[in-house]
Amino acid sequence: MTKTGEIRRQVAQRLRELFPKAKAWEELSDLRIAGKPIDVAVKFRLGEVERLLAVEVSPLGQPRHIRAVVTRLAEVRRELPTAYPVAAATYIGPQSARILKDNNLGYVDLSGNCYLAFDHVLIEKEGKRNVRPSTRPLRSLFAPRATRVVRVLLTEPHRAWRLEELARAAEVSLGHSHNVISRLEDLRWVERDHAQRLHLGKPADLLEAWRESYTYRVNEIASYFVTERVNRRLMADVARAASADGRRYAFTLGAGLSLVAPQPRLSGLHCYLEGDPAPVAAALELRPAGQSDGALHLLSPYDPGVFYGVLEKAGLKVVSLPQLYVDLVGHEPRGAEQAEHLRREAMGY
Repeated sequence: MTKTGEIRRQVAQRLRELFPKAKAWEELSDLRIAGKPIDVAVKFRLGEVERLLAVEVSPLGQPRHIRAVVTRLAEVRRELPTAYPVAAATYIGPQSARILKDNNLGYVDLSGNCYLAFDHVLIEKEGKRNVRPSTRPLRSLFAPRATRVVRVLLTEPHRAWRLEELARAAEVSLGHSHNVISRLEDLRWVERDHAQRLHLGKPADLLEAWRESYTYRVNEIASYFVTERVNRRLMADVARAASADGRRYAFTLGAGLSLVAPQPRLSGLHCYLEGDPAPVAAALELRPAGQSDGALHLLSPYDPGVFYGVLEKAGLKVVSLPQLYVDLVGHEPRGAEQAEHLRREAMGY
């Protein structure tokens, strides 16, 4: 994928090519809106009229990234009404283009597509294919070990990290942590301050990307019949049996949500359990069941990182809020609705 700095340079060049008759062309490097610098700002004259284009660059042009750009360009329009706001990316496809047009915003990409409409100007080119497809798909960020870094960042979204601290917290090598952070910097989801500490700049974008690349079904699931009601007492029994056997555990899905945000009665319990679930199930005198028939489901973690940031609520352990969110999204029938409830009530991004 083309680096953000290189995209900025090429976008400025592309705009210059689109306005061959422009005079007094000037690129402004110190223009700031809402305390943040404008990625590309160009001023020029068309006839007797001076125009200013304010461009927000996104390394990726998928709709979820473009919606974030729309939010930023709304700030630009509000604080600098004389500027024409423009989105830019390596490639902007038809769906992203429609989002931008619906918001009366211009766009330009490096594949030859563009839409610029202001004053008596209308420049529109569409249908060009992506000439720079990514060779590093987003799912590479969400391989098990890489996700440890992602999970740590999302669990403490306002913390400033040194790379060594982040690697230690995620229990990965310094080199692996560096590779993940480099990818996140390419995407402009992580930023560095003057002391080179790492800050998560766009936690919502990162969370959405993880959500789209993950399903809780990557974990091995053992299901069991239960003879009592599915309630907090059963959760306490599971927790005691796991702790007595020296195992880490953490509730997730509906059970986890019930511990952090109010919700209706539980219909089943899902709990991450370290190691073989059979001894814990035996201690609880449970019989194996199919997933559709069982009411207790013990998940063998696809990676031990699921236990990072475990919370304790009412004496019971629940996975971190980002882990709970991505688990919920893919759980039928109400998981997506519950995930948004969690995000609204407890996460703040």
